[in-house]
Amino acid sequence: MGLANPVVVIVGGGAMGGLFGGLMAEKGLRVTLVDVWCEHIDAIKSRGLRIVGVGGDRAIKIDATTDPSTIHSADIVLFQCKAFANPAAAAGVKHLFKGQTVAVSFQNGLGNEETLAGVLGAANVMGGLTAQAGRVEQPGVVRNFGDLPTHVGEMKGGLSDRATAVAEAFTRHGLNTRASADIKREKWKKLLGNVGLSALSGVTDLRSMDIMAVPELQTVVFRAVDEATAVARTEGIDLDTTEARSVLMKLTDPTGGGTGTSKSSLNADLQHRRPTEVDYIYGTVAKLGRERRVPTPTIDALLGIVKGLESRYLAAPKA
Repeated sequence: MGLANPVVVIVGGGAMGGLFGGLMAEKGLRVTLVDVWCEHIDAIKSRGLRIVGVGGDRAIKIDATTDPSTIHSADIVLFQCKAFANPAAAAGVKHLFKGQTVAVSFQNGLGNEETLAGVLGAANVMGGLTAQAGRVEQPGVVRNFGDLPTHVGEMKGGLSDRATAVAEAFTRHGLNTRASADIKREKWKKLLGNVGLSALSGVTDLRSMDIMAVPELQTVVFRAVDEATAVARTEGIDLDTTEARSVLMKLTDPTGGGTGTSKSSLNADLQHRRPTEVDYIYGTVAKLGRERRVPTPTIDALLGIVKGLESRYLAAPKA
């Protein structure tokens, strides 16, 4: 059908994948959610996807499956699964990449697009990020915490017709999306928020707004953001610490439309004793810091604390 009215497949139909898919299906796009969580998919099949919170409580009819091989075509494939699942997830939908099919990663951390490109081809992969926040409350039910913008763009930079078409299609169908000429910078800006809040939400079980209300925690947030900003500059990403702090305060202010009432996805992973994305959010920044000789003591500490919590339920790697 093309990018004007695309057929969309979402790999990872949980919190954010379910929210994105539900919003666009509600406005008439043909969307299929793919997820390995059978109970969640079964609930969606039988009762529809229920979205609660911002926008009201409603059930949305949407296709869903645990088996991507049953899907035969797509114009856009969104990757919203956990970053560590990307190699297997991309292999599972590789058959959909015929002609002009494009993949967009809306995942946390760094390196996702490169991993997908290794399976699907770099020309078929775009970058994306969102300020939206969602959470699965029970199988088949996703909470929407805000109505904030989403961005898409080419990893090589520049404002392409493809990115513009994707953004326009998503916006027309309920997901406010902007095409970016510098998606790498936008992704780093989003990463700063994750670096500041994700681990702290996980280890304290606090919402973003509650973290920022504790002076001592706010200090930790800002130190982590400052360290990540310094690392970004060594990567040629022009970010300003004052701007980064200001954006973070706006994002966590629910009175201004922010998502401060949400907890991080890392929090949900720890609560459910699942592997987290800490290596992709904190580990990648820490590694770049070591390579560029930029100290990241706060990020290193947060990484270590989350790894310690994971060690209580994840098997230690074999020596």
